[in-house]
Amino acid sequence: MLQFVSNSYSKSLGLLLLGLQLMLANYTLAQSRQVLTINQDWKFKKASYNTNIAFADGNWENVTIPHTWNNKDMQSGKGFYTGDAFYKKELIAKNEWKDKRVFIRFEGVGTVADLYVNNKFIGEHKGAYSAFCFEISNSLKYDTTNTILVKVNNEERPDVIPTNNKLFGVYGGIYRPAELIITNKINITTTDYASPGIYIKQNTSNKNAGITVTAKIENKEGHTRQVIVQTVIRDKDGKIVKQVQQQATVRPQGINIIDQQLQLTNPHLWNARKDPYLYSLTTSIIQDGKITDAVTQPLGLRYFAIVQGKGFYLNGQPYRLYGVCRHQEWQDYGSALSNKQHETDLDMIYEIGATSIRFAHYQQAEYIYSKCDSLGFVIWAEIPFVNAVTTHEGDNAKQQLTELIRQNYNHPSIYNWGLHNEVYSSTPDGFVPVLTRQLNDIAKTEDPGRFTASVSGYGELNRPSNLAADIQGINRYYGWYEGKIPDLEGWVSGLEKNYPDYKVVLSEYGTEANVNQQQEDVGDAGDPDSQFWPETFQTKFHEIQWGIIAKHPYLVASYVWNMFDFSVPSAHGGGVPARNMKGLVTYDRKTKKDAFYWYKANWSQDPVLYIAGRRDSDRTAATTTVKVFSNLQKVTLFVNGNKVAQPETGTTPCDFVFKEIHLNKGENKLKAEGYNNGKLITDNITWYLKN
Repeated sequence: MLQFVSNSYSKSLGLLLLGLQLMLANYTLAQSRQVLTINQDWKFKKASYNTNIAFADGNWENVTIPHTWNNKDMQSGKGFYTGDAFYKKELIAKNEWKDKRVFIRFEGVGTVADLYVNNKFIGEHKGAYSAFCFEISNSLKYDTTNTILVKVNNEERPDVIPTNNKLFGVYGGIYRPAELIITNKINITTTDYASPGIYIKQNTSNKNAGITVTAKIENKEGHTRQVIVQTVIRDKDGKIVKQVQQQATVRPQGINIIDQQLQLTNPHLWNARKDPYLYSLTTSIIQDGKITDAVTQPLGLRYFAIVQGKGFYLNGQPYRLYGVCRHQEWQDYGSALSNKQHETDLDMIYEIGATSIRFAHYQQAEYIYSKCDSLGFVIWAEIPFVNAVTTHEGDNAKQQLTELIRQNYNHPSIYNWGLHNEVYSSTPDGFVPVLTRQLNDIAKTEDPGRFTASVSGYGELNRPSNLAADIQGINRYYGWYEGKIPDLEGWVSGLEKNYPDYKVVLSEYGTEANVNQQQEDVGDAGDPDSQFWPETFQTKFHEIQWGIIAKHPYLVASYVWNMFDFSVPSAHGGGVPARNMKGLVTYDRKTKKDAFYWYKANWSQDPVLYIAGRRDSDRTAATTTVKVFSNLQKVTLFVNGNKVAQPETGTTPCDFVFKEIHLNKGENKLKAEGYNNGKLITDNITWYLKN
């Protein structure tokens, strides 16, 4: 039976079955590619064995992949375990695999992985965030048990990015899924930087889509063979809308590169959240009338551009990019997340109304990119060349960028490859500018159809490490690390005046908030070194700064740092150790902060009515201001059953400000009302005024 790569590029069972039925009309299905998950029944232990990897059994823990050994200790502060650990699995290689090719693929192992099969060293991979794939056909013993051993190490290394774990922890372990891939001896490659082996290029307009599919095919049969290479495009319902096939001579040396061209007239465009329409594209190898290998990828037909001063355009129309950054970790789980947890994160980002996501600061789970395709997010993907420079990491940065691009090339949601974040040199001839230019050349050579970006933590545009990519990202934290909250206005206005022809993104902005800390009145500047980070300051921060950003389409995109709280082992502020609390949602995903609803009111198409300050419920001032975040009409406020005066408009039309509200001693009940298409919606909170 033909099997597709379901872990990386999931399709509904109904679509797959329909596709198989359609292919049966023309070709016989042969025993083809098999993809077998191997996430169960691993053994694990922390140990250090530098020379003898065939060490004696004992003290092994039974674990299931995904797994990290830092899910607790890294989230508690410094002193977490970094070093060697081992994963071992017993695997029976079926006798029927003997005349096939067998590969093992890991989606993510932190940070350096050495693979052994039956005590034989197979290969090493450096980098915690990208997939890697090795052939193990010749090291297996068939029809018997084999030992798969993975030595993993997550110590800081000067030659592997990120070179330290101070900005965010690098979790150790096999923390993403693992699988075996079994193919025939003529196959679409699996070891081209663990990519799908096919690359979809497109030249799309509203009326036509020109599609080129490049397949990389290997032949291990020992002789030159004639095959048919077929590419089929199906619509969302599984109906074939275009197919092409050609005879190909595949030689047993090197890689055979096969290009195929297809044309679609009046294509159904992928239009982000408005209409994230996906075709599917399957490239197959056919021998003697039988399909012997096939790979299916998503196909989203779209085109985009950046118009200086006006922002991002999708399919010829302006499309505002605003959103959040996301780290891939949860409290008590670390980075070893299930697809359900990834989905939960994306669902909350979707709920808030974001149109774009910056996946910072590294390649994230394959499920994430596939889900973004189907949800319609426009996303920024990047490598972890971030925070610190040793000058020894150049080769690894180039490797990780190549992996990022080839593994995710076919995802229509990606608009931008990120090259670096907050790394610097003092002159344009320094290590960072030179390496960034080299990385940019790799990205534009691999994928000339997408943008590239570098990111600075300084507000000036013309700095030595800037401007080597298509887009200049700048992280700004006015009101937190410098200046006051409203200073963002002067900064962006200055850029508009002095750099009108540049593509600029506000790649990070935000401030900390502990939901267990509240304060009625806050100023325009916070204290990052304090143990008191009230949620109310974060709310004010985002009210003002989004009000500024919304007026400046000059900014190609903007990204709140961060969607979720995350761990920073060296952090010590806000009354919680090892925690960055700039998230709009708490680390455990249980509490959406007030600022979450601020953005939801401004961004979402769903009806929103939210009284701010519900956790700031113990009040000291008898006369106060009440804010309601809402995208409804006719918003009114009742205090203890009495309707109060009409609100003023705050920093945006979704900011309803009720001033001079008088509270009674003791309990006060606040009720907001608004209408959505004639339907009444209410929100209620209770405040307590101290006697």
